[in-house]
Amino acid sequence: MVYSLFQNGPACTRLPGSGSSKETVLWYKSYCESFEVSQCFYSTRTNLLCTMFSAAFFVQVLLATAVFAIPSGKQRMASRRSRRSEVTRQSKPVNLIANPQTTTVTNASHVEYSENWAGAVLVASTATYKAVTGTFVVPTPESTGGSSEQCASAWVGIDGDTCDTAILQTGVDFCVTGSSVSYDGWYEFYPDSADDFSGISFSAGDSVTVTATVISTTEGTLTIENNTKGTTVSKTVSSSSKLCEYNAEWIVEDFEECGSTCELVPFANFGTVEFTGAEATTSSGTVTPAAATLIDIEQSKVLTSVSLSGSSVIVSYV
Repeated sequence: MVYSLFQNGPACTRLPGSGSSKETVLWYKSYCESFEVSQCFYSTRTNLLCTMFSAAFFVQVLLATAVFAIPSGKQRMASRRSRRSEVTRQSKPVNLIANPQTTTVTNASHVEYSENWAGAVLVASTATYKAVTGTFVVPTPESTGGSSEQCASAWVGIDGDTCDTAILQTGVDFCVTGSSVSYDGWYEFYPDSADDFSGISFSAGDSVTVTATVISTTEGTLTIENNTKGTTVSKTVSSSSKLCEYNAEWIVEDFEECGSTCELVPFANFGTVEFTGAEATTSSGTVTPAAATLIDIEQSKVLTSVSLSGSSVIVSYV
């Protein structure tokens, strides 16, 4: 018999179709990568033992049943969260390019180039920065081509540039697969990997404020406020790696995902992220990004353009 097992219930719904020597289940893999479909057999202990079946079999089943549900937005999010549970999501210190291919820029004379960071970084030679904050509007990422998921992340943080042993940071990932988009709020005290916040959601157009606050060199508080939806999440984290408090930054990043190896995720066209109300706190008050070093992402070619306007950091995909 041919069945369909849906996300929202353990029971199987029988679909019309030809039988087989074993009970065959079509499992919508809303908890698995890419929503691939598995052929599942009942064991003698009634457990589902799943093995991938061929595309040819899949076509045959579709023709036989004439019934197939496109995964919903909730199913896509469940799939993404499952994949994130199987890999490690991590922001890394800035990876500067010593000899960039592009030697001329139009937005500032002090632009550096990086493989993974685009944005503005304040730099001090002694412990200076105690907090950093900024507000941005959640963008709608667009695919640059291909069928794989593409992502970018907007965040604020302390350290990670001239001090690369620790980063206290929090932000929002925005990802796209085809025309489907997803968002995740996260926090991280590098070198530990990132964790997703629960209890907060995002939609394109939401106004979001992100803040990283130093408690001590080994402890800090990370906060995300969705101003549009009226929700706030916060986490106090600690690490054995010490902050230097040399850097405060507003960044759009091409982050890494780590399984057996770590790789940059395919970088999405995020449009423009503008950090407004960008401020860093020092022992003597607050400062704007006016004196910040600007960094653009270069991956074979320059992918971003960064500029400053008052207390705003503007990062655009080009």
